[in-house]
Amino acid sequence: MSYQVLYRAWRPATFTEIVGQDAVISTLRRQVVTGRIAHAYLFCGTRGTGKTTASKVLSRAINCLDPHDGDPCGECEVCRAILADNCMDVVEIDAASNNGVDEIRDLRDKVAYPPSMARYKVYIIDEVHMLSTGAFNALLKTLEEPPAHAVFILATTEPQRLPATILSRCQRFDFHRIGAETIVGRLRVVLEGIGREADDDALYEIARAAEGGMRDALSLLDNCLSYTDSVVTLTLVRDVLGSTGRGFLFDFMDALIAFDAADTMARIEALMDNGSDPTVFVRDLTAHLRGLLLAPLSGDIAQRLEITQEDAARFDEQSKRISVERVTRLMDLFIRAESDMKWASRPRTVLELAAMRACHPEDEADAGLNERLDRLEAMLKSGAALPRPAAKPAAAPPPKARAQAQPAKRGPAAPPPEEYLEGLRRLTEENASLKRFLSQMQFASFEEGLLSVEFDKSERMSMNVLEKNRDKLEDGFSQAFGQPVHLNMQVAGAAPASDKIDPEVRKTLEMATNVFPREIITVTD
Repeated sequence: MSYQVLYRAWRPATFTEIVGQDAVISTLRRQVVTGRIAHAYLFCGTRGTGKTTASKVLSRAINCLDPHDGDPCGECEVCRAILADNCMDVVEIDAASNNGVDEIRDLRDKVAYPPSMARYKVYIIDEVHMLSTGAFNALLKTLEEPPAHAVFILATTEPQRLPATILSRCQRFDFHRIGAETIVGRLRVVLEGIGREADDDALYEIARAAEGGMRDALSLLDNCLSYTDSVVTLTLVRDVLGSTGRGFLFDFMDALIAFDAADTMARIEALMDNGSDPTVFVRDLTAHLRGLLLAPLSGDIAQRLEITQEDAARFDEQSKRISVERVTRLMDLFIRAESDMKWASRPRTVLELAAMRACHPEDEADAGLNERLDRLEAMLKSGAALPRPAAKPAAAPPPKARAQAQPAKRGPAAPPPEEYLEGLRRLTEENASLKRFLSQMQFASFEEGLLSVEFDKSERMSMNVLEKNRDKLEDGFSQAFGQPVHLNMQVAGAAPASDKIDPEVRKTLEMATNVFPREIITVTD
């Protein structure tokens, strides 16, 4: 007989052998014992979590001639026929390749015939979300009122793509990702059964790479066993996976924390010389950054990240040398880099570009804005008045010109409210391209939903840029103040237009603005 891969050779034959899905298996076993068999099941979950396996076991359990506590015996005529794929009463359909309405109509016509040897006629439809709209419509009536001898088991990785009319006619069971400890335990059972050995670190590395899928873990173990006839080691697993060692990730992160571009580029050079895949490295680096983000928040980071205590201690030490803000910035940077690599002809260049950006300190505009916000908050807490930009003295009126009323001199500007600072922070975080221009904006006043801000005369360009983004600014400040906010932007020292408008005219304009919302602009002579 030809070689059979591990995930097929070691596919669970009973509910007892299925691991990591206790809630689902307990319910299914109880239904078999009590005879409360539903006419339609929907198994949802990510790949390799046991959906198809549970479907096969359930099809044998409900047809077994001698079940034991809900498990199929595996020895009766029906069980042997189903295991050998010789039972015509258990039909497995791949919806990815049989997704047309004609295939479902053929199924609908055949479901009326009674089973030939089993108690139930079972239809297992894998990847059911791939069915066409017409196929779903053809299946709908049969799924709602099937013959008493028919049971449908639908399996999918994307339940959100199924019509609501299909979902409402099935009993839904969600298969969750399997934990690393559970996967490692199952791998040990398999290794013992085939007479091979592997280091614990190697098994945990396989479990982490499988991302909660038992089938993926068994496939990776199969690859590693084919690579060597001796003990499977951590180094061997990383060679097979193309993943990066934890020590290299810590050293690379140390270079990023120190803004050492030369050291960072040298490590990328060494990484490429070893034949590592830059895409895999970026994925590992993003996972490392996630660990730095969780280290200050989690009491037991070793258990949370499923790593050794030595690595957990180093995570804790490294997280103290980098701010949460920079960690999130780096995560965003490398996540975008990983996405760009999918379409890049030279992924290494994308990695190097992202690394250089990561080693470049925040620009002066960002630093200046953060400093300005900190200073505003400090002055707000102390109750001190905020300085206003110096206004250029007005020129003397020309001879024979009629006397003009001089605007009353204003006192020191009031400290900006907390809502203004919160709105400013939110805008700078959500609109990185506007940071430099927002840093030039000075709070003037806030009254009855009108927020007045000022700019120095040398920063007219900043005011013009923000004017084009008025909607974004007003939305951000409206959320911060908890009420609709209209923005009035003006140059410092210019007399507000409201000071030159007759009170009756101003009242009319306000009424018109309420009826026909429009931009508030500054009018100058």
